[in-house]
Amino acid sequence: MSVKSKVFAAAATLTLVGGVGVAGLATAGAANAATPSCGHDCIDVFSHQFGTFADPSFVMDSFKQGDVAGTPVILFRTSNSDPAEDFTVSNEGLVSQFYALGLVSPEVDLQFGCNGTNQLGLGATTTCAGTGQGDYWAYEFMYSPYGVQTGLCTGVAATAVNGEHVTLQPCGVSSKTLWIAVTWVHRHDGIANPLTGFADPLVNGSDTNFSSPYSLTYGGSSYPTDTPRPPLYTSTLLGFSNGAFNTNQLWSAVGGVLP
Repeated sequence: MSVKSKVFAAAATLTLVGGVGVAGLATAGAANAATPSCGHDCIDVFSHQFGTFADPSFVMDSFKQGDVAGTPVILFRTSNSDPAEDFTVSNEGLVSQFYALGLVSPEVDLQFGCNGTNQLGLGATTTCAGTGQGDYWAYEFMYSPYGVQTGLCTGVAATAVNGEHVTLQPCGVSSKTLWIAVTWVHRHDGIANPLTGFADPLVNGSDTNFSSPYSLTYGGSSYPTDTPRPPLYTSTLLGFSNGAFNTNQLWSAVGGVLP
């Protein structure tokens, strides 16, 4: 059974704070996308290294419209006629829920989730004793050209490490296609917090380096029009004393047919 199927199957017994079930969150955050055919089912993920909400400039793209596992995931100029930029975003649920189903490691849960033993229960916000100090949302990004889901998601072929290239991988079969939004706005506070409207580092769900987690990254000296096309990859999340992160590790999503 896939990750998503297991989460859906557990919806009757896993209920979020505020009474919102997993199944009710599965499509939260869905929006329009690059091509008109993708409609309201898709979304465009962009890097704050190059773009803004007003002008994303370059968005997540399946290299040469590849639809097989192992296809590199790159950034490419926004276009309303390029199906390679059509991705479906699923608000898969909280890290704690994936841990309860045995789909992420105890270490990932301690860092980014609450499992009942490390929950402090301070007010309405779920706060934990783990180093992550919250229960964070995890997402999958499925390649869906013209709105047709391929079953392939943005992920890594092996456990995330520095320099691991991001490629299309089968959705819902492991934590390697899960991305955890780790800023405070993505801690569970009783409502879903989609990527639209916020800029977040995205830590891969297979991460094992919790002092310096591995985040979705675009090369600091790379540019999307370079040839060969620079791939996305995972690398150590770099932050500053003021709580800011490098822009090449900050990600957001926009909706609507791209200009």
